[in-house]
Amino acid sequence: MLALGIFVGVIAGLVFFVRMNAIEARDQFPLDDPEIQAAIAERIRPVGSVLLIGDPEIEAAAATIAIAAPLPVDTVLTGAQTYNEACYLCHSAPGVGGAPVIGDVEAWLPRIEQGIEILHERSLAGYQGELGFMPAKGGRVDLSDAEVTSAVDYMIEQVPAAE
Repeated sequence: MLALGIFVGVIAGLVFFVRMNAIEARDQFPLDDPEIQAAIAERIRPVGSVLLIGDPEIEAAAATIAIAAPLPVDTVLTGAQTYNEACYLCHSAPGVGGAPVIGDVEAWLPRIEQGIEILHERSLAGYQGELGFMPAKGGRVDLSDAEVTSAVDYMIEQVPAAE
């Protein structure tokens, strides 16, 4: 009990000491002083702000941003590699956005009948058709034209009737 009493006494003394110093400090730094108010406002100001679409700050920032061209790929991918890297997302079953599934004869034959040049052109430049949308280079602008056309050739080779 003696130890507990000493501990409570020390805590009470510390509280009294801190309280007396706080009263003295309050007199040294009055909160209604404009300089102190400015210092407090600077310490607690927000780090950022929320901007909405159409705000002039967004348009000004967008005008200053330069979009860098993607870096060219060091190694040239084969048709199968390009398909596995970029094309399989849309061209594997069940097919996304109207993309013909690799190996699906019914989906590929009408396209093959249009000619390989048309398929290459649409895969490079993009195409909006009745059945779906093909973004330019499948959305992978970092791929070379040769890689994209080799991927198209690879997908055509996978159609049993095209062989």
